[in-house]
Parts: sequence; structure tokens; C-alpha cells
Amino acid sequence: MGLLGIDLGERRIGVAVEDAPGGRALPLTTLERGATPGADAAALRPLLEGHDVAEIVVGLPLDVSGGEGSQAVLTRRWVDAVAPLLGVPVRLRDERFTSHLAEQRLGPMSRGRSGGPPTAAQRRAYRARVDREAAAIILQDELDARAEHHA
Repeated sequence: MGLLGIDLGERRIGVAVEDAPGGRALPLTTLERGATPGADAAALRPLLEGHDVAEIVVGLPLDVSGGEGSQAVLTRRWVDAVAPLLGVPVRLRDERFTSHLAEQRLGPMSRGRSGGPPTAAQRRAYRARVDREAAAIILQDELDARAEHHA
């Protein structure tokens, strides 16, 4: 039984999975947000079952000072609505700077044809990769904290 990491955005949900208990976090997929938390839960359920997930770690977007702004409030509301539908514990983890770090890891977005600006499809694909990578960073932070706590 492992952990699933989530980077919740307004339009997408980046998802990462623990490769083995106590192992590494790996980017898994990016889901489009549903119209309701119930739709998001329905999209996540097969991932929980397919990866034998015992707990979910959701990134909490705190502001630079550590306070909770409007995005953190929306994330907490989403967790409160989705958690009962999934049937596994859901915990929140500070996700400050994870998207920026994910972009650094992935490098710049590909250019369009003939070196022009990226196409809309390239931008969407890149953002989806960033969301998955951010979810992996959130999950790896949680795994590292747990390993340090048990050391």
C-alpha cells in the first residue's frame, strides 16, 4: 500500500505515485478537473485501486510567508469534498515553489515549428508535465519527511 501525490490546479490535477513503499515519487498522469469534486473523485478512484493507494498527499498552496490565501482555501474545500468519496486518508503538504522547481527540472518549453513560439498544444502538454512533476515533488517531500522522522 503506497501513497499518491496530488498537485491540484484550477484546470488540472497532477498525479504522482510512490514506486514502492518507502521508495521514490514518480510522476504518473495529469487529469483534467471535473465540473464537481465528485467527478474528480471518480477520475482518481481507478488510480487509487490500480496502484494500491493507502493515503493521498495533496499540495497546499501557501503564500511565500506561509499564510493561506484564496487558493489554499479552495484546496482545503476540495479536499473536504473529495476525501470522503475516496475512502482513504488525505493529508495536506506545503507546496510552495513546487511548480517553479518542476519547471526548472523539466527545462524550457519546446519551441514551435521553425523556432517560433510554442503551439497551444505544446503549451498544454508542457503544463501537464509540470503538474505531474510538481505532484512528484510534493509526494517526495512527504516521503523524505517520513523517512527522516523514522530514522
